[in-house]
Amino acid sequence: MKIGDIELKGKVVLGPMAGVTTLAYREFMKPFGVALSYSEMISDCGIVYGNDRTYEYLKTSEVDRPVGLQLFGFSIENTIKAIDIVEKEAQYDILDINLGCPVYKVVKTGAGSAWLKRPQELYEYMSAVVAHSHKPVTAKIRLGWDDESINFEEVVALLEKAGVAAITIHARTSKAGYSGTADYEKLAGLRDKMSVPLIISGDIFTPEQAKKAIDITHADMVMVARGGLGNPYLVTQINEYLEKGVLLPSPDVLKQVDYAEDFANRLIALKGEHIAIQELKGLLPHFFSGFPGYKKVRMEIAMNMKSEKDMRGLLNGIRRRATL
Repeated sequence: MKIGDIELKGKVVLGPMAGVTTLAYREFMKPFGVALSYSEMISDCGIVYGNDRTYEYLKTSEVDRPVGLQLFGFSIENTIKAIDIVEKEAQYDILDINLGCPVYKVVKTGAGSAWLKRPQELYEYMSAVVAHSHKPVTAKIRLGWDDESINFEEVVALLEKAGVAAITIHARTSKAGYSGTADYEKLAGLRDKMSVPLIISGDIFTPEQAKKAIDITHADMVMVARGGLGNPYLVTQINEYLEKGVLLPSPDVLKQVDYAEDFANRLIALKGEHIAIQELKGLLPHFFSGFPGYKKVRMEIAMNMKSEKDMRGLLNGIRRRATL
């Protein structure tokens, strides 16, 4: 499949997650079969105002590609200024615009899913973005603002008219946030009515859910976000199941320790020990979810891991425990 002139190999897109999809995480996930990765959501204002932390989000590498940088904003003037800077400062393949984030601090500015309440303005905004960007432009949306204003069909048509190269839809409304379950049925057969690739998002936690989402919507690809956190092999499992109908067994604890250590090494190399360990306290426990008797291990990582040495000790302790 292609998005613009960018060729993608595989059926899984790595979704943007604030505080998670750093360059280290994207490089870690890529070998599992990720066809396209998206960065953390990047504020166009942060770019324009030269915020150092925001500029960190622009880091990519050859291992990381193809990669999309995801911007959010509420004004075309700011977004166009940000695009000019990003095109000069970053190496990337696709520009994604977030029109689906439900978080209050984003929505209250008129950005993210607040755009879904203003379809005509959204069209004018996205037309200007597409016209200005030298990279293919994609967009991420939701079903609508709430259950009384589900308008994804109108928004998809306007986005296609604006010239976007692909559309991701999270199968919930903005008001739903991440509660309840993703409603693929509302998107039944949608891809058949579209002229650009469709990526389906929401509740992709198993290969079976990925297949169900594609079977119902006829989407080209699925987006894995929370489902892959601490479960990188899910990407491999989804690709294998969609392409060959084979359900690969999930990794054991020993393999998960190896994955966790690989990711931790990459994050420490990127951010330094102090910052990385603070972030890993929240990320590493996910690698040991779903294993009976590991609740205390997850709590130990989250509460008592204060250094790289602590981390190595905890991971080696899990290895010893798993081989008893």
